[in-house]
Amino acid sequence: MRQITISGPGMNALGSDLLSHLIEQINASDGEPILLTGEGRAFSAGLNLKEVVSLDKEGLTKFLGLLSGLCTTLYNYPGPTVAWVNGHAIAGGCLLMLFCDQRISTDSAKVRIGLNEVALGVTFPPNILAMIRSRVPRHHLDEVLLGGALHSPAKALDLGLLDAVTDEPEAAARAAIEALSRHPSSGYAALKASLRASARAPEVDPRLTKELAAAWASDEVRARLSAALKK
Repeated sequence: MRQITISGPGMNALGSDLLSHLIEQINASDGEPILLTGEGRAFSAGLNLKEVVSLDKEGLTKFLGLLSGLCTTLYNYPGPTVAWVNGHAIAGGCLLMLFCDQRISTDSAKVRIGLNEVALGVTFPPNILAMIRSRVPRHHLDEVLLGGALHSPAKALDLGLLDAVTDEPEAAARAAIEALSRHPSSGYAALKASLRASARAPEVDPRLTKELAAAWASDEVRARLSAALKK
């Protein structure tokens, strides 16, 4: 079992360097079971908005490509993956949690979990949206995505964003990855690939990424992201 810890400034905010590092860490795991968690009191509070608002269209195209690449790498990873959600999992952080095979969270009522992109005026790359649709129960998709709210772990469990909530999340997450690790690796990888293929995320279209980057670079979105930074 390999533990990968999301570690960065601003409650493990996902900037370009961290996105690249996590892709490298996952690829280097080579099918070995992965326990994914965050450093300190957060799993990940989302994208590094300071970096995002500083980027031009070309920079945002590269940034969104990295985000899509990390999500796809984790989603399609052949070995078992378990998210030990030790704290806040917001926006991009919630995506990484969702794309693990199992998601086990602390029961702290102070923790917030959710996809609040709509509240910031930004949209998902098409491949990420396809992966979300395959991981969130259909009858909760509108509430999760269009509602844009951040939820307590108990509510996130009700919405199907989590598999378990406990006062001992580390122990539960380690038990879960150990249980999954006992399955024959080749059989696990083959079945997981079949499951993922039924909702295969489309390849990233460079033209769509550029159009999306232009939307993220708009004055309206930059103002919303800047306001979020001040909170």
